[in-house]
Amino acid sequence: MLELRPCCEHCAVALPPESTQARICSFECTFCASCAEGLLGNVCPNCGGGFVPRPVRPARNWKGGNHLGNYPAKTEPKLRPVDLDAHARLVAALGGVPPERR
Repeated sequence: MLELRPCCEHCAVALPPESTQARICSFECTFCASCAEGLLGNVCPNCGGGFVPRPVRPARNWKGGNHLGNYPAKTEPKLRPVDLDAHARLVAALGGVPPERR
């Protein structure tokens, strides 16, 4: 189950569970859309993968108890500001390879 991390790992902007601005990689590294798509160019600085929109967990119990009340979002932030020079080297090393081929 996704952790639903509470903020962007780089800029710390709030990303509550209902946010449509959260982007995650396959390891759940979490960034805001602005950082993921703009600053980072769709390259996760932690693993080199790409980003996708994070799904929104239902706020209420529509079926089977699968909702925020039973499975709350994480509250402790995971801040890891990106070293932009190191990230530029990673992006260069990837040579434009799309996320699905990395």
